[in-house]
Amino acid sequence: MTFEYAPAPESRAIVDIKPSYGLFINGEFVDGNGTSFKTINPATEEVLAEVAEASDADVDEAVKAARRAYTRVWSRMSGAERAKYLYRIARIIQERGRELAVLESIDNGKPIKESRDVDVPIVAAHFFYYAGWADKLQYSGYGSTPLGVAGQVIPWNFPLLMLAWKIAPALACGNTVVLKPAETTPLTALLFAEICQQADLPPGVVNIVTGAGDTGRAIVSHPDVDKVAFTGSTEVGKAIARAVAGSDKKVTLELGGKAANIVFDDAPLDQAVEGIVNGIFFNQGHVCCAGSRLLVQESVADEVMSRLKRRMATLRVGDPLDKNTDVGAINSAEQLAKIRELSEIGESEGAERWSAPCDLPSNGYWFAPTVFTGVSQAHRIAREEIFGPVLSVLTFRTPSEAIEKANNTPFGLSAGVWTDKGSRILSMANRLRAGVVWANTFNKFDPTSPFGGYKESGYGREGGRHGLEAYLKGTSPKGADA
Repeated sequence: MTFEYAPAPESRAIVDIKPSYGLFINGEFVDGNGTSFKTINPATEEVLAEVAEASDADVDEAVKAARRAYTRVWSRMSGAERAKYLYRIARIIQERGRELAVLESIDNGKPIKESRDVDVPIVAAHFFYYAGWADKLQYSGYGSTPLGVAGQVIPWNFPLLMLAWKIAPALACGNTVVLKPAETTPLTALLFAEICQQADLPPGVVNIVTGAGDTGRAIVSHPDVDKVAFTGSTEVGKAIARAVAGSDKKVTLELGGKAANIVFDDAPLDQAVEGIVNGIFFNQGHVCCAGSRLLVQESVADEVMSRLKRRMATLRVGDPLDKNTDVGAINSAEQLAKIRELSEIGESEGAERWSAPCDLPSNGYWFAPTVFTGVSQAHRIAREEIFGPVLSVLTFRTPSEAIEKANNTPFGLSAGVWTDKGSRILSMANRLRAGVVWANTFNKFDPTSPFGGYKESGYGREGGRHGLEAYLKGTSPKGADA
């Protein structure tokens, strides 16, 4: 039985969006020397604010501020003292959690129940977790000497969460930060800058410079940046790797993915269907580790597809601020165009397309949850990262065939295995070439657990003890095949 839900919109009143925003450098908001750009609400296409676009000179000022803070204050501070600031930031994030969640959903388009119940709690948890490491670095196995200034560039799919993944370990290890949020989702990073002020974080320890690709390139190529951390597309990741080649910068790259979600015939099918839905339709499929390739054992393929389509028909697509919404807005017109293009290519190559029946709003950027069957490994929709709510379904007969198909990709970020047999889970996980393998679940994250990829999904790890390695001297992040 499907229940109809009355609208339950979250109030926007808790958020005060300013008409314009400057750059956050040396503990203060400044105008900057560059131009400005607009950030918009992808669910309505309304302009939310004008945001400063940092020039090369602005980036240089931010790096200088970070260097001063590093040499004069932050690197000289004991780990226990640094931890106090991280704990304070974590508590303020919890106190302002509703405000952060609403702003994230407005600027990004993701459902409020995801930003409220997933993103913000994990953001706070990362700061709490790395605060606990700050005075224990000598036990990490990676030394206890910070690198210096970290230049960090984050994507638009999890703006606040990616910020936490980058900033929390950097600060815990004694580094200072220059961070650039994505141009389509800068607002929660700028609110985080206010939280840094509220926590009395020493000026220059965290600097937030907004902008697009040129701003990111200025950070990555700046000669006084000691460490580069990037999450985003494989194409940009390769450009960053080329840009820093020959320098002594430490680099971690968390890039794209085309994860296989593997369902065996003995899997609990209703549970697996929920995992399939969560794996590809969570956050509109804007997830680098999304389970965008479903590999289902041939003997249960028809049953799985029947149950999956029935479940997809219940997904509620619409207003991200409605607490009942399951699938929100696509983040930008550019991303929507890419999703549409690859979906049309899937049809033209002979795959069968089915979209969940739903009424899409007339304004904003929307795409109905979609599944393709009859997909072969040669299809572009099975090989390229669509980064949207689009699932490609392939079948297999034996575990070896499933492994061969799952690993037949240039990516290696994540995978999922659904089966009743623990021995099969362990066997599959050992043979899957993926940085994270989930067993009878999908998209589970915890600050204590490392995350990262192989091959074209990048190198280095974020989260857990392993996440400290890239921010401390003495060892280098291990590459894909190290």
